[in-house]
Amino acid sequence: MKTIFLKLGGSLITDKTQVETVRADVLTRLAEEIAEARRKNPTLRLVLGHGSGSFGHVAAARRGTRQGVADAEDWRAFAEVSDAAARLNRQVLAALLDADVTAVSLSPSASVGCVNGRIQTIASQPVQAALAAGIVPVVYGDVAFDAVRGGTIVSTEEVMMALAGEIRPSWLLLAGETTGVYDQAGQVIPAISRANYAEIEAALGGARGTDVTGGMVSKVQSMLALVDQFPQLSIRIFSGLEPGNLGQTLLKPAEAGGTRLWG
Repeated sequence: MKTIFLKLGGSLITDKTQVETVRADVLTRLAEEIAEARRKNPTLRLVLGHGSGSFGHVAAARRGTRQGVADAEDWRAFAEVSDAAARLNRQVLAALLDADVTAVSLSPSASVGCVNGRIQTIASQPVQAALAAGIVPVVYGDVAFDAVRGGTIVSTEEVMMALAGEIRPSWLLLAGETTGVYDQAGQVIPAISRANYAEIEAALGGARGTDVTGGMVSKVQSMLALVDQFPQLSIRIFSGLEPGNLGQTLLKPAEAGGTRLWG
């Protein structure tokens, strides 16, 4: 049975220029669109992830948590980042439950093991059990323990890439503020592959606000690497701000707008 991975960008569900500020209206609407898509397609198997936005990146950048944890103050910051990310996650879960989406949070800090900033192990069984039960597992950008750095931060995309090795999704949908990936003229690039990546790389810009997990260039590169690893996977970057767009994309990802990435 096919599975869809959906990531709600941190800049989509929070105001990344204001510390710990949720876009409540956007989050509520997105949860309702997920609920409607599941009603229209009861067999939809969905793994949901969300960025930390203004809840995690600011605290993480202050102490350089992604680069490692060395002393008591660093560990305090590590704990604060974990708490901030979890606060946003609780609001996401509340919005889903209010929209009648049965969802459960699965914290990466309890399931991921890193070595020098890279995920080496991930416990996928709880995610698979949630899918088998017909509920939506929710992951997010979080802190993680690291055998070399002591502690680090893993992005939602990195967590999903690790899970893809076990779950093999057919689609990875990345919902953000923009309608796709833009070229130099500001037009949406309909498709990005290894064949044309060198031509469009210079046109890729950064996201608003503070982001310690990388901007658009690193995201596109990591997504292409994922497609290289799993050729059956298609990826779509699209706008979650346009009402109805998320629901339509969940139901018909191959026909949706935005930018499609493939090998």
